Amino acid sequence: MALIHVDFYAESLDLATSMTVVLPQEGPTPPPVLYLLHGLTDDHTAWTRYTSIERYAYDHKLAVVMPQVHRSFYADEAHGMRFWTFLSDELPRVVQRFFNVSQKREETFVAGLSMGGYGAFKWALRQPERFAAAVSLSGALDVAWLQKNDDRPHIREVMDRVFADRDTAGTDDDLFHLLERADKATLPRLMLRCGTGDHLFEQNERFVHACARAGLPLDSEFEPGGHEWSFWDRHIPRALDFISKG
Repeated sequence: MALIHVDFYAESLDLATSMTVVLPQEGPTPPPVLYLLHGLTDDHTAWTRYTSIERYAYDHKLAVVMPQVHRSFYADEAHGMRFWTFLSDELPRVVQRFFNVSQKREETFVAGLSMGGYGAFKWALRQPERFAAAVSLSGALDVAWLQKNDDRPHIREVMDRVFADRDTAGTDDDLFHLLERADKATLPRLMLRCGTGDHLFEQNERFVHACARAGLPLDSEFEPGGHEWSFWDRHIPRALDFISKG
């Protein structure tokens, strides 16, 4: 496997940014690709620092793209930068220019943890034609609830900067709204994992129930664990198994 740190200029951000990329040296050419998203307090290096993602990707002959999006909630920020535009439009084009990875829907996947779990499901639900599967680990899945009810100072700062006074409920930033509009026939396969001791557990439970009400298939499991890297390192190999089984 090759581990590559890429610094490049993002037009949609008007800013130099970075991504970490894992590329297989053996296997199919071009290889299938996973966009793997980081959480609120992490960056594009976190998955390689705290898990064995490079080793896990080797077993699946899978390219992994890990972009830097700061504390953006993968949104076009009200007072900041256009990170949704960067993620959903510019980043795939940049990856295709730089690397020979698959462009086939059936070989393109997205996953993430915490804020990145939200980003992965938002991307998959808003652009289902792009992905074969999406995975959320301990996702911050109910952004409308966070916006209205989470009074922790760092969450308030993020919500105010990213969404300002715009109510996200019922918009394309609201996963529950996206589920109501989702087409079962075109939806990527979805997987959700969260620990029962995680502070986001109830949000994940609500998402599971919402999928059930909408009649949308979801591979979901809860087990003991918190909002921690030991949980995510244990479950990311299972996520790779899920996306690879087709």
